Amino acid sequence: MSYALRSHAVAALHGEITVPGDKSISHRGLILGGLATGVSHVTGLLEGEDVLATAAAMRALGAAVERLADGRWRVTGNGLGALAEPDDVLNFGNSGTAARLLMGAIAGHPITAVMTGDASLRGRPMRRVIDPLAEMGARFTGRDGGRLPLAVTGAAAPLPLTYTLPVASAQVKSAILLAGLNTPGDTTVIEPHATRDHTETMLRAMGAKVSVVDHDDGSRHITLRGQPELRATDFTVPGDPSSAAFPAVAALITEGSEIVLKNIGTNPLRFGLFETLIEMGGDIRRENARVIGGEPIADLRVRTSALRAIEVPAARAPSMIDEYPILAVAAARAEGRTVMRGLAELRVKESDRLTATARGLRAIGTQVEETADSLAVAGAGNLPGGATIAANLDHRMAMAFLVAGMATAMPVDIDDARTIDTSFPGFMALMNGLGARLETVDAATAP
Repeated sequence: MSYALRSHAVAALHGEITVPGDKSISHRGLILGGLATGVSHVTGLLEGEDVLATAAAMRALGAAVERLADGRWRVTGNGLGALAEPDDVLNFGNSGTAARLLMGAIAGHPITAVMTGDASLRGRPMRRVIDPLAEMGARFTGRDGGRLPLAVTGAAAPLPLTYTLPVASAQVKSAILLAGLNTPGDTTVIEPHATRDHTETMLRAMGAKVSVVDHDDGSRHITLRGQPELRATDFTVPGDPSSAAFPAVAALITEGSEIVLKNIGTNPLRFGLFETLIEMGGDIRRENARVIGGEPIADLRVRTSALRAIEVPAARAPSMIDEYPILAVAAARAEGRTVMRGLAELRVKESDRLTATARGLRAIGTQVEETADSLAVAGAGNLPGGATIAANLDHRMAMAFLVAGMATAMPVDIDDARTIDTSFPGFMALMNGLGARLETVDAATAP
């Protein structure tokens, strides 16, 4: 059931919190555990709707996926080549990651599966995944443009592939590598800029041979040797930096705040937002840095800061593509004009995030310039607020503007906050525990 949330200005935020587990790693832990031979355990799993959709899909594909306790899951796989044909349609809800990664896994197995999702996911492009998987021998039947719902028939004898990504995308890369697992020979993905590398790291931990070579032109070549003995492995999921972004920015832009975010993944290919905020003058310090399961982790101490505008280079986009809406909120409170480039990918997320971000910022009193692939935000210091923002089934838009409302003169409302549970269950309670003032409201009373 949909419900509206109202965000009021706050005096300060204080405390230590643990944000939900990394969504990207959680998806991959369930999928790879289901492809391995034996029992894998995943600790710290994000139990949001997106990841739960992956868990349900893996059960339908023949893996035993069990919840043992909060964040603790057990996955029993039958080994590569042993995915079962599902009896019913696989419904991925709002999760593009689940749909694209499992499209790759299914493409390497001689089974047929039908995929669908909610209205937002059915509108998202899948051709970028379909095209390389079809070259490997998979067949697809679906709507014009390759959109869900669609049927995937995996290849009985999948072919190895060398494929250059037209745009940097960890989801497309991972889909190809997952298809390549059950393929003889080497499968190589060439990406124009390095993207999050959780799939490669986790595959190595499970015994797969994966090589990564960086070239002088900035491209990265990832090669997987097919048909490995994929060993069951235990994974510890760090806190999601994309989720940590929201309380971090809230602390930066509200006076007198100091918070600690525990156990946050600091993989350099995911840490672009925090690097950007530090360049803007944000007081963000890493503490207790360590490495667990090949992933760097640290506690982040964040204090109120006087932010200043910068230009964010397009090359940084792959490391922070999900965080631009909340960065734009920070920019609205910074001194000067912040320019963000290379944002075309935002138009094909859960919503057209580029336009939605621009529209939301204007509604709360910020001057914004939008082009096909850029956003320029004029920092205004004190913002009036007093608007209702349409979430459009997009969890990150909802959370970004709830954070904005913590530092505006008038409250900011989100028309439908239910979508937040896809990635950040408990967001309202956690933020209010720090000192935020989020409350449910009757839609009739919204501004």
